[in-house]
Amino acid sequence: MGHVDLQPPSLMSDFLSKTGGVAVLDGGLATELERHGADLNDPLWSAKCLVSSPHLIRAFGMGGWSSDVGYKLQLIVWANWQRMSIKAIEQVHLDYLEAGADIIITASYQATIQGFEAKGYPREESEALLRKSVEIACEARKIYYDRCVEFVCDGSEDERIVKHRPILVAASVGSYGAYLADGSEYSGIYGDEMTLETLKDFHRRRVQILADSGADIIAFETVPNKLEAQAYAELLDEENIQIPAWFSFNSKDGVHVVSGDSLLECVSIAESCKKVVSVGINCTPPRFIHGLIVSMKKVTTKPIVIYPNSGESYDPHRKEWVQKTGVSDEDFVSYVNKWCEVGASLVGGCCRTTPNTIRAIYRTLSDKRSATASLS
Repeated sequence: MGHVDLQPPSLMSDFLSKTGGVAVLDGGLATELERHGADLNDPLWSAKCLVSSPHLIRAFGMGGWSSDVGYKLQLIVWANWQRMSIKAIEQVHLDYLEAGADIIITASYQATIQGFEAKGYPREESEALLRKSVEIACEARKIYYDRCVEFVCDGSEDERIVKHRPILVAASVGSYGAYLADGSEYSGIYGDEMTLETLKDFHRRRVQILADSGADIIAFETVPNKLEAQAYAELLDEENIQIPAWFSFNSKDGVHVVSGDSLLECVSIAESCKKVVSVGINCTPPRFIHGLIVSMKKVTTKPIVIYPNSGESYDPHRKEWVQKTGVSDEDFVSYVNKWCEVGASLVGGCCRTTPNTIRAIYRTLSDKRSATASLS
């Protein structure tokens, strides 16, 4: 099973009917890439692992080496590094699928044409890197389906979930603030000069490419303010994007989005856009989620997607998560059934959550999903 052949606006409702009424998303990508050895201290963040640019090696040089010999050696090193980086992304996708995720999100959150060009990549290669993020996720799905065919349970204690089921690939679109790589997605403050048209122009080509790259849905993630939500909604219509989307906002007080804009006004924008098939919250502490779901249900009839972070505090100046400020997997998962009871239909994790978190969510929801499936 490759690309899931469902069309908006029915994609999400049809998908949820096949998953027992609630679906499991994957968890944090960057945390896992770092566990696999990736160094993500870069404005591109996890998108750094998509990079393959031999032309930059020659441009930056390697002082003291013979130009020909040094260049060839650098090409070999870079090619090996790039293969390992792509394999790392693919492996993280597979880890989440084997933890029970029904939706995997591409490594394109901080991948922008402008960001790649600032690093010296030409436009054509920048666009190819965006496509590659989707191709890697689709390939991971194919590998997983192949494993499902080949898998034989030998009775050993194997925690992997190897089960053929509908799986969606969601193409991640991070906010303008994520591109700035200065923590602005956690404040939503872009300055008084920022306009709706500027944001639309910034995201336009990126959204076009991701929509045409084989993904099933576009995930507009960590949306920090009302203006950017409006830009996304207008882009979906103006560019006649042919795959559906979800909008997920972030909040630091459980009432507003991080910019201080009204959450209800932001969700209403998603509700009024026909191409948006789900709306919700990501990268927000678990303790706020219950109240946020209750609030969103007042203004939307669309399925609600929830994928909080671990609850840890992020230091935007040091660009790192503050240790021991979050919740354990056990505490995180203890919220899940309550979130679903008040209206969540898609549940996963964001920053600092792992395959263990997702596996625990899958197990927590298994009885609920089985009961719903048997009734239908």
